[in-house]
Amino acid sequence: MNHEPLSPELAAKAARLQAILRDLGGAVIAMSGGVDSALLVHAAHAALGARALAVTADSPSLPRRELREAEELARLIGARHLVIQTGEMADPRYAANPRNRCYYCKTELFTRLRALAEQHGLPWVLYGENLDDLDDHRPGARAALEHGVRAPLKEAGLTKADIRALARARGLPVWDKPAFACLGSRVPYGMPIVPAKLAQVEAAEEILRELGLRQYRVRHHGDLARIEVEPAEMPALVNHAVEVVERIRAVAGFRHVTLDLAGYRRGSLNEGLDLAIAPEPARRGQP
Repeated sequence: MNHEPLSPELAAKAARLQAILRDLGGAVIAMSGGVDSALLVHAAHAALGARALAVTADSPSLPRRELREAEELARLIGARHLVIQTGEMADPRYAANPRNRCYYCKTELFTRLRALAEQHGLPWVLYGENLDDLDDHRPGARAALEHGVRAPLKEAGLTKADIRALARARGLPVWDKPAFACLGSRVPYGMPIVPAKLAQVEAAEEILRELGLRQYRVRHHGDLARIEVEPAEMPALVNHAVEVVERIRAVAGFRHVTLDLAGYRRGSLNEGLDLAIAPEPARRGQP
């Protein structure tokens, strides 16, 4: 891959990231297909070679397109890559969809990744949390602490903007990919998560992607699909409203389709919640 020149500040952060990774000696890296994990896998592959193993967790909460993109990215980078099946859907605590749902999902993921790391003789498990994620509601970060999972992007002081700039400089095609979260995040807290609901959301969001929209969410409210898009993309959606409604009803099975005039915002289902989180447990010691 071609490397573009970096600013001195970003070059220093990139060098810090490589130093952190080299010191680890080997790692399993959670790879979702987004820009954060793609950059982390790229950097880990450069620093550790065959001692870096990228792993994508497959379940009903991962769209098929995201799985294919993760596989293509791993091939492009040249990294070792495995796809494993995770069983968070079988956990009634996850399926009940409490506000800390991500904790149970990440607990399942990190338990599986820790076992893989031990199987392959790799001392660490890594994931793509960055410095900006500290301001968001992320119960999964608690699971990372409990399982001794490291976040080298955050440790190196990389923000989302830094990650996108570095990914672009490294020639990663997902450098400007819109933020994406698992399909379970489309279901309001307290409403049970079942594979059929996630399949509905995936089908509806694929229709929006085919329309050419970039940043979108379809929130599942029973018979109603609530669409969020960026304000600038609302006219394009409204111009195709009849087609979109007909296709979402036919393909995804929703009876009602509505556009949220507040537009896309990250974690809109967190709005109005008291998101105070209990103190985190002490970090697990180095393996």
